[in-house]
Amino acid sequence: MARKPIPIAVQLYSVRKDAEADLPGVLKRIAQMGYAGVEFAGYYGHSAQDIRKLLDENKLKVAGTHIGIQTLQGDELAKSVEFNKTIGNRFLVVPGLKEEFRNSKDAWKRTAGLFNEISDTLKTHKMLTGYHNHAIEFTPLDGELPWDTFFGNTKKDVVMQVDTGNALHAGCNVVPFVEKYPGRALTVHLKEYSKTNDKALIGEGDVDWQKCFTLCETIGATEWYIVEQESYALPPIDCIDKCLQNLKKMLSQ
Repeated sequence: MARKPIPIAVQLYSVRKDAEADLPGVLKRIAQMGYAGVEFAGYYGHSAQDIRKLLDENKLKVAGTHIGIQTLQGDELAKSVEFNKTIGNRFLVVPGLKEEFRNSKDAWKRTAGLFNEISDTLKTHKMLTGYHNHAIEFTPLDGELPWDTFFGNTKKDVVMQVDTGNALHAGCNVVPFVEKYPGRALTVHLKEYSKTNDKALIGEGDVDWQKCFTLCETIGATEWYIVEQESYALPPIDCIDKCLQNLKKMLSQ
């Protein structure tokens, strides 16, 4: 059976030093590798208009941005909406939270309520908010995994951005959560994890990639695969190139 085609982007945090030094050059190289898009984690001093121009020149789409919760509250929310409209981004994903948002089960429930409110506001702009995991969300707290506390109390419009490698650092396989919360893994971070090689690239470690792909293609409603690499056996720019090539081979199987 033919696979559902899901475009592949790269999280620019993977090549943050290169991007800070030469964002135009990095975007050009990423496009040449064959990536369809990028996810931001900062803009390296560039305006929204400049970024949009660079993206258009390289025929790259925006798969999302990692953004602090404070930029989705109060007066900052309107600024964030305007910036992301300009660059063509729908996915405003929070990659982590300060202690007060997550230091108890009740805190996670309150945070879920906050995300619901943000989601309702963003919906009027045809945008979505979401949350990205590290390891802490899969360490039990007050008798429940924080991941379940949060996504069990958020609306379906709040995107569940699973990170395959981060969860395994807590000893948890995040892939089954794509099945547990169907239709919510609209963007997925593809990151390798290996018990024996801390510099493993995608396809060189312990992640069950084929199960991940199957769930994303069927019940995850996944719109973007996003490569992220945070450890380097090669220069970072070469690592993300090899990750993409390895990924394409696995997706062709």
